[in-house]
Amino acid sequence: MTNYLIEQGYRYGDFEAHNGLWRMTLDTDYDVLARMALVPRVLEARGLDATPKIQKRFMHSEFNAMVGILDIIFFDEINHVKIGNTWFHYLCKQRNIEPLSAFDKLVKKHIGNKLRGSFNIEARKLANFSKQELEYLERI
Repeated sequence: MTNYLIEQGYRYGDFEAHNGLWRMTLDTDYDVLARMALVPRVLEARGLDATPKIQKRFMHSEFNAMVGILDIIFFDEINHVKIGNTWFHYLCKQRNIEPLSAFDKLVKKHIGNKLRGSFNIEARKLANFSKQELEYLERI
């Protein structure tokens, strides 16, 4: 990925999407639970939602090499989101907090009404989103 970006005249961090993760990391530096709720489960999971659509756009373009690169990123991202889900649920259990309620409160606090779909339900299932969490997302 890095080499391909350089070949195109860019580097990691040149795109707004790269900066969103860092901003949310700073915004949630007050609590690891907030960070696990929002960085992997919202921002990284957004990559699961968007990647297949982006790949379709690249497929028949001069940037078709991105399709294979995005495959690698997509499958890595499933594991990132899965690990975030594991830690989020662990922390909720440790603190005796209901996960869906905690997630909803943190989304409203940090994202407001800007949490948008559509959601890649199958990829999110692979990343261990529960049925209840998927239903929550579909209601948004």
